[in-house]
Amino acid sequence: MTLQMDQTPRPPVGGITVVEHADRTTAQLWGEIDEAVRHEAEQALSRTVDRALPVVLDAGEVTFIDSTGVAFLIQFCTLGREEGLSVTLADPPPAVSEVLDLLGLRRLFDPEDGD
Repeated sequence: MTLQMDQTPRPPVGGITVVEHADRTTAQLWGEIDEAVRHEAEQALSRTVDRALPVVLDAGEVTFIDSTGVAFLIQFCTLGREEGLSVTLADPPPAVSEVLDLLGLRRLFDPEDGD
């Protein structure tokens, strides 16, 4: 007897959705932010920088973040600010804020003076 593995594709467990507003760009992060969303993260970063508007990283729906996800947040903040954009991290749940605190990175995501 041969057993077959279920070939049904699994729904994504995390992702990044870019929402374009007239005065800002919001990157909504949800679920697990890890290596699996790397391609989405690169697209989101490119899209938001190209718009040249303030950026909000909305982390309110994140349930897990690993080193790849943290690296994405750092890259987003650094590159955005190098391009002269205001980049803020909104509504980080404990899954995100505890990791940032542990790594001593929370200040990186504080609003800059004058924002």
